[in-house]
Amino acid sequence: MTAPAEQDSTSHPGRPRKPGRPGGQACPPAAGNSLGTPTGQASRAGPPRGSHVLLIVENVALARDHRLQKQASALLAQGYQVTVICRSDPGNQRHEGVRVLSYRAPADADSKFGFIREYGYSFVMAAWLTARVFLTSRFDAVQVSGTPDIYFALAAPFRLLRRPFVLDQRDLSPELYELRYGRRDGITYRGLCWLEKTSYRLADHVITVNASLEKVAHARGGLPAGAVTVVGNGPALARAHRRPARAELKRGKQFLCCWLGLMGPQDRVDVALRAVAHLIHVIGRTDCHFAFVGDGEARLASQELAGELGISDWVSFPGWADQEEAFTYLSTADLGVEPNLEEIVSPVKGMEYMAFGLPFVSFDLTETRALAGTAAAYATPGDIPGFAWRIDELLHDPARRAAMGRTGRQLVEDRLAWDRQEGAYVEVYRRLLARQRRRTRPKSRVLTGEGV
Repeated sequence: MTAPAEQDSTSHPGRPRKPGRPGGQACPPAAGNSLGTPTGQASRAGPPRGSHVLLIVENVALARDHRLQKQASALLAQGYQVTVICRSDPGNQRHEGVRVLSYRAPADADSKFGFIREYGYSFVMAAWLTARVFLTSRFDAVQVSGTPDIYFALAAPFRLLRRPFVLDQRDLSPELYELRYGRRDGITYRGLCWLEKTSYRLADHVITVNASLEKVAHARGGLPAGAVTVVGNGPALARAHRRPARAELKRGKQFLCCWLGLMGPQDRVDVALRAVAHLIHVIGRTDCHFAFVGDGEARLASQELAGELGISDWVSFPGWADQEEAFTYLSTADLGVEPNLEEIVSPVKGMEYMAFGLPFVSFDLTETRALAGTAAAYATPGDIPGFAWRIDELLHDPARRAAMGRTGRQLVEDRLAWDRQEGAYVEVYRRLLARQRRRTRPKSRVLTGEGV
């Protein structure tokens, strides 16, 4: 086993989520709702003196997890000490003030045994590092995030030592499993449901990214009112500003359309590519270049599909981009695409498009519409020709694109930006640690005067 590397340091999204392998009885299905994200500034009341929060993310690096970066920065700004346990990555060293304990990334899995080995290795390394942190510098609260929901087993034992456990739920493992393998039965599926329910019930508090996931936590976890907080995942306004456009990114075409993010099977790059093929070969539009910026397990298959569809001359796969490069693409682009087909997902890439005043085309899904409103153009879910027509319509209408871009930017500034979400996040820790401090404070004696 490779020894973990420690980086005392202070990093774009993580690698694709892999929720398990085939197999039982369905969890109650997740129903879509509205975004419902709270707003507000960080609490003025600081943390209990010297409070230390441990953030553990499952099988991904801090450098590639923007949500984790924002959470760590928010806690640091309020006076907390922050330690992160994650996969190793050179970019982990860029985060001043955050102590990073990392382990060498395991080989990506492509089989059932491979998934067990990959996640088992990551779990063991994270467990070892968690124990090491507690023995050497202690911590006052621990947060876990990632799928499948196995990391409760790292955090829950510390509840016996009065360390609150916070679950940051970003995805639903059973739904990811169903999307990947097309089934809601079998031992694996039932196991994922049990892991999710156990995580909910052992956590002292649950954080979710939208109101749909909040409802799922209450329904499937049986959680009482007040046990779940919605903290959106919008971009930080200080970073989300336009960069100088680079004409060469358009590859000689009049327009540039961007897709930005992780390339996992659930991210449906294949759907976007089929829409591009329809746009080129059926509608006849050939004046737009499509850049699929990102990396992940579906990248190679996506490149092969582009060749099979005969669209290689109109698409590019530049690979993983750091934040500055990614934001340059968004500053140059005329349009964004979001081919997600999950009702309960609040697409991070959609919020990034909006932050840069970039209109985008999406499927008409509950959380996407709640997020973007009129800042996006919608096709019926799964309607690939309709998706292509929406692209064509917007490229023909610069005035509409400009109006949609202004609407999106305003939504980000008013409601969606991390600046409007971080107060609710920090407040979770302020309340938990203040309550814990009251529980552990020795009771004062009532003096009667005798023996004084």
